[in-house]
Amino acid sequence: MKKIMVAVTGASGTIYARRFFQHFPYDDWEAHAVVSESARIVASHEGGLNLPPHVREWDEKDLTAPSASGSNKFEAMVVIPCSTTTLGKLAHGIADNLITRSGEVFLKERRKLILVPRETPLSLIQIKNMELLTLAGAHVIPATPSFYGNPKTIEDVVDTVIARVYDHAGIQAEVSKRWREEEKKVRSEE
Repeated sequence: MKKIMVAVTGASGTIYARRFFQHFPYDDWEAHAVVSESARIVASHEGGLNLPPHVREWDEKDLTAPSASGSNKFEAMVVIPCSTTTLGKLAHGIADNLITRSGEVFLKERRKLILVPRETPLSLIQIKNMELLTLAGAHVIPATPSFYGNPKTIEDVVDTVIARVYDHAGIQAEVSKRWREEEKKVRSEE
């Protein structure tokens, strides 16, 4: 069974983590999670997080968790939403908690590290941190939704980002309409 580590940090956008877990294919993947104290505070103002019971949760101070060692095989790590503080720490090798230590491990082991920052506007420092992380092998996927699928709800909008994150993590789950998907179906039926 494939394993993933999902970190939730203190950026606004708890709904992105919530939708990530709601669509997640638990039959194919073993999900581990770490939620920072800041994320818990933000989540309390944004409708809560409520991790599913089958997600293995780790304390952010527990550096003995499997994802903190390169000897444990995980296919991907997703930080959603990713605060700019976490982004900066990862860009500069500051591994002071389970989130940043795991991120450091994923970078050094050349595993998929997917960061979903939800911040605007961006300072030059934040942009440079994204550049450093991209050069180090991370996937930076800002929480920037698409609208070509004519989303009807906030959840539909959020799901356009989740679909991209799943694609980059190698997770097979259709959560949002793809560009010109309906048009392709009509053509193949003709």
